[in-house]
Amino acid sequence: MRAWMLDKLGSLKNLRIADTAEPKPGEGEVLVRVEFASLNPADRYLAEALYPARPALPHILGRDGVGTVVAVGAGVRGLAEGARCVILRGEAGVNRPGLFAQHAAVAADCLAAPPPGWSPEQCAAAPLVYLTAFQALHLWGELPPSVVLITGASGGVGVAAVHLARAMGHTVLAMSRDAGKAEKLRQQGAQLVLDPNDPRWPMRVKEFLRGGKVDLAVDNIGGELFNQVLETLGADGKVSCVGRLAGPVPSFNTASLFFKRLRIGGVSVGAYRAPEARMAWEDVLKLLRKTGAAPLIDSVWEFERLPEAFARLAAGPMGKVVLKTA
Repeated sequence: MRAWMLDKLGSLKNLRIADTAEPKPGEGEVLVRVEFASLNPADRYLAEALYPARPALPHILGRDGVGTVVAVGAGVRGLAEGARCVILRGEAGVNRPGLFAQHAAVAADCLAAPPPGWSPEQCAAAPLVYLTAFQALHLWGELPPSVVLITGASGGVGVAAVHLARAMGHTVLAMSRDAGKAEKLRQQGAQLVLDPNDPRWPMRVKEFLRGGKVDLAVDNIGGELFNQVLETLGADGKVSCVGRLAGPVPSFNTASLFFKRLRIGGVSVGAYRAPEARMAWEDVLKLLRKTGAAPLIDSVWEFERLPEAFARLAAGPMGKVVLKTA
């Protein structure tokens, strides 16, 4: 089979197309003929040795996707050859060979049925970002209707968080540096879109909320913006930290947490065990059905153009970048 092999960590430039042996499903696994696979920033981080996983090399990236079961390993129940499946977050593409290949052996308990009405591209694009957004919104337990601020809202996890937060009944404030994406974010469910480059954005939050405060921030950015985000939080406010696209937080003063009893927590979708991921996925689908929201696709790339697809992802599109593997 053809696969994109990562020969060594350090750069995406270490990727190459190669012919390699088709994997065989082990106990509890199935062999999937991959049709589409999604690109995620975590793939690049792993390739650049900025992710804690250290898989055996050469490694195949690719964490979520869609395909058809072509072989079933020992001990697998309820799945047969010919079944179409969505590959949820598991070890594929992390510590095990992933989905930027024509076939992949994946754990059967990491599979789900394709949602009705979704295209194969949408099925491939959704699992990692929606499960991450779901965890970020539930990190602190069930929230009553609240004010949720989402930084980096036009990214994959950001859009997913907008969709889910709106379906949960929250007031959604979205942040994006790209003025051209503001109207699109409003169409996806954001009630207020803010530009972090605007020094008045915290005041705009205060004016919009009529003096109110943010209850939960889903932060995909980090960097200098983080301290401003803390300023918008009310008493007992919380931050779910998803990413750090802008780098470390400079001059962080823990005293900023004291008097409002603020809490900061990290989000790691890899912490979900397979049963938890499947339950969360079902909850995600229920929420999306409430509003009719669905994954946004920016572009679909032919298998040979994976490096160009990664370049497109780095450009910050609104919508997922998907690789056609079949």
